[in-house]
Amino acid sequence: MSKIPERPLNGDVEDDDEDEANDGLEAWERTYAEDRSWEDLQEDESGLLRPIDDTAIYHAQYRRRLRALASTAATARIQKGLIRYLYVVVDLSKAASERDFRPSRMAVIGRQVETFIREFFDQNPLSHVGLVTIKDGIAHCLTELGGSPESHIKALMGKLECSGDASLQNALELVLGYLNQIPSYGHREVLILYSALSTCDPGDLMETIQKCKRSKIRCSVIGLAAEMFICKHLCQETGGTYYVALDETHFKELILEHAPPPPAISEYATANLIKMGFPQRAAEGSVAICTCHEEAKIGGGYTCPRCKVRVCELPTECRICGLTLISSPHLARSYHHLFPIVPFDEVSPSSQNDPHNSLPNICFGCQQSLLTQGSKPGLSVTCPKCKQQFCLDCDIYIHESLHNCPGCESFRHSKSVIAAQ
Repeated sequence: MSKIPERPLNGDVEDDDEDEANDGLEAWERTYAEDRSWEDLQEDESGLLRPIDDTAIYHAQYRRRLRALASTAATARIQKGLIRYLYVVVDLSKAASERDFRPSRMAVIGRQVETFIREFFDQNPLSHVGLVTIKDGIAHCLTELGGSPESHIKALMGKLECSGDASLQNALELVLGYLNQIPSYGHREVLILYSALSTCDPGDLMETIQKCKRSKIRCSVIGLAAEMFICKHLCQETGGTYYVALDETHFKELILEHAPPPPAISEYATANLIKMGFPQRAAEGSVAICTCHEEAKIGGGYTCPRCKVRVCELPTECRICGLTLISSPHLARSYHHLFPIVPFDEVSPSSQNDPHNSLPNICFGCQQSLLTQGSKPGLSVTCPKCKQQFCLDCDIYIHESLHNCPGCESFRHSKSVIAAQ
């Protein structure tokens, strides 16, 4: 009998064709090869190529995120912790060397952790951060809790090497030992950047999760691979969040969401009075021994108001008397999280064309015209209190950096001047 050759399945044919088409290309390379970005190019009136403008998409995403945060805050009065103690756990196992992120997961993590640390201290000047790495089944404390972003970034960039397996339990046990020494007024948090799809643990991981829950430690995980049940269970038990990053842009959005203070857990939120010192800057020509580096330094630094020792930078904790040392700008920058600015109301271009509209076509913040090319009104927003109009760039700057409405502040200042007269 003649042997009839087997017919290949349709799925096999498609897979073979897809393998031939994508032969030699990584996942991130296929993304750029298939998006056909050249089709988005447009020409202006003179025939020159017009650059691709993604600002409209970015502004729309920002407005959606702002509305979501406002709706959450409106449902209940949310208490937030201003003094946070956060450990960032970075998975540097062999899974971090995968190249589904460009150029590798490890490189993307390094870039985004640097951005996150700078943003974290900008929004939380009274808080502290520590770094922990996982490799070869062992957790290493890279930096202890501190308030210097440069020291954390320098330590991380010098240790970006991948090897071995990841151990979630060892990382949690190490962080537990450090965070259990934190005072009761501090909010204890752990942010895990996990690349592996498994965990190699020496004991019962479930028991370690319960220890974290009893110690009031909020654990959050950002995965760079598929979703894992144990990571989801950890976040659910401790009140954290768990997300899986789709690409580098999504990963950046997820990690920066942990920069603002999260809502305090109701049963853990207790009010405490904290003693703080406001040190004076030392004279330029004075010589003193710095307690930070344990060496003599000439000029600069700050003097503790209680024990009169020298420290290099603020905020910090005096190593002699234990007093928390800060400056007044640090306290003011932390205060805005308690009373955030309400989202501005959007003004549609059609309402600006209304002849009865009294709104000006100039942004109150930057004094730039709100008209687009062709003298058509563009997108803008108005403050619901002072009714001043702002462009979208000023809207982002006011809510994310300035934290004060220029229109409301100028109106309040003018009232005080009139009252003084």
